[in-house]
Parts: sequence; structure tokens; C-alpha cells
Amino acid sequence: MTNHLLLSIVLFGVMWLYLKIAARYNIVDQPTDRTSHKTPTIRGGGIIFPVAVIFWFLLYGFQYPYIITGMVLISFISFLDDVKGVRASIRIIVHLLAVALLFYEIGLLGFHWYWILFALILTIGCINAINFMDGINGITAFYSFITLGSFSLLNNAYNLLLPFFPMGLPAGWESFIPGGLVGTLMASLLVFGFFNARRKAVVFAGDVGSIGMAFLMSWLLINLMVKSKEFYWILFFAMYGIDTSYTIFIRILRKENIFKPHRLHLYQLLANENGWPQLVVAALYAGIQLMLNLFVIYLVFTGKMNLIIFITILAVLLAVYIFARYLATRKLAVSEA
Repeated sequence: MTNHLLLSIVLFGVMWLYLKIAARYNIVDQPTDRTSHKTPTIRGGGIIFPVAVIFWFLLYGFQYPYIITGMVLISFISFLDDVKGVRASIRIIVHLLAVALLFYEIGLLGFHWYWILFALILTIGCINAINFMDGINGITAFYSFITLGSFSLLNNAYNLLLPFFPMGLPAGWESFIPGGLVGTLMASLLVFGFFNARRKAVVFAGDVGSIGMAFLMSWLLINLMVKSKEFYWILFFAMYGIDTSYTIFIRILRKENIFKPHRLHLYQLLANENGWPQLVVAALYAGIQLMLNLFVIYLVFTGKMNLIIFITILAVLLAVYIFARYLATRKLAVSEA
């Protein structure tokens, strides 16, 4: 606890220094008709996430060097993209190299090709979904905190969950997160949230933050799936996954470039077009995801989760999402009439 408190103070200093440097070199997001902010705001504050992990790497015995190298690579190219823009081809190459280092470190390259392909699609999907969803104040901080907290709960299942499951944990259950990592990341999220989770944000995460955090959470998700031999944990990203996938589907139907900025995600419709406070929308997404995570843990730990239940949960979530989206767009259409 003391170590994390000291680290939080150091990270706060790092963020303060970054804000000064970013202001000096004009690393700023200018508002447009496609953005959710009204005033110029410093971007790239999510650099605090990879910085925190580097501190963890140095302080906790240089663990997982290939994964940390991959994180540094993907964060570096993302930060360059925040600052001056990088060609898509270069970004893709670096992303694939970082993912390859991740897969190599956790031994995934020894699996059958279809598992490697599934993990690749899952990782790239998570990276893009979390990046696309980083569009309003607080959403990255809140959602990441809930996701990391859920991973930590499972990692410490014998201490935190066993009292609630007297029949015992799933057979062969084991820890899957190296010591100190989640605490370090949560410290960085608290620091970032202090500057971002406001009505008027001081700083945005930028690609370096959303993509860097997505890479790290993808690592934890894949580790959990490999250790537990269950894929149901993908539901920990359901809120982001459904909003991203359905919005991409809508944009394809409209024949739009899905990589161009837009305001068509449900969270954007609620915050921008319907006037909901951004922090309320961010908290809503995180809160629903938390309830879903706890439900999934209950189902898996009691042996009630199966493919039919998994598909049913996705179907219900999708139906509720489509209905909420319909209400949001209908209210918008009425107000414009």
C-alpha cells in the first residue's frame, strides 16, 4: 500500500510535468464538429499508463520483458500519432509486432493456429474498441478501473471470492496477474482520472493512453482465458464490444469510412446529442459493465455458464443496446423536427 501511495505521488509529478511539456509544444486536441469537447485540450495524458508499467517493470524484478517491450513499442507509435500523425501502414506493423511479442511471452505461439488467430482477432478488436470508445471525459478511466478491478478480484479469488462460494472455486484455479501490476495501473488511472474525469477535462488520454491500456488489458484477458480454459471472460468487454461493433455496422451501411471521426456511438449520442453529462454516461457504462462482470463471475464459479447462456447474455445486451440507441436517436429526431 505504501509503495503504491509513493508511486501515485511520483506519477502525479510525471503527469504535471507532461502537462507543462504538452502545453509548451502544443500537443493539443482542437475541437471540431466531430469531437465532444468545446475548448482546446491537451492530449496524450494516457502516457502515464505505459510510464507506470515501466516503473512496475523496474521495481518488480524485470518480469515479462517481451510484453513490456511490446507495450513500449505500441505506446510509442501511438504517442507519435498523437503528436504529428503516423501512416496507417506503420501503425499496423508496430501493432502486429507488439502483439507477436505478447503472444510469444505467454507461450501462445505453441497453440494450434486457430487459437492464435482467435487471440489475434480478439486482441486487435480490443485495441480498436477501447480506442474508439475513448471519446468523452471519464470513460477510459472509469471503464478501465472496473475492468482491472474485476481482473484483480479473480486473481485474488481464494482470498476475496471463496467466502461467497462455499462449494469451492473452479477446479485448478490459479492466479494469472503478476504481483503489483494491477495496483500500479490503478494508481496511474487515479492520477489520470484526477485530470480527466471532470466536467471540463484538463487532459485527454490520446491514442497512447487508450491503445496502451487496451494492450495491457488484452494481455490480462488472454492470460485469464488460457489459465482458466474458458472464453466467457470476453464478456468483461461487452459494453465496449457491442457499442463498437454495432456502430461500425451502422457506418458500413451508410458507406462511411469507419476510421474517420464521428459521433455515432451510443455514448456520443447520449452525451453530445441528448445532453447527458459526460461523467454520467461514463459512469453508466462502467456501472453496467461491473454488474455484468459480477454476474459472469457468479455463473462461471457456480458452473452455470455454458455456450447457450453466453449467447443469451449477448443477445439480451444487444437488444437492450439497440432499444437504447433507438430512444436516443428518436429523441434527437423529435428535437430537430
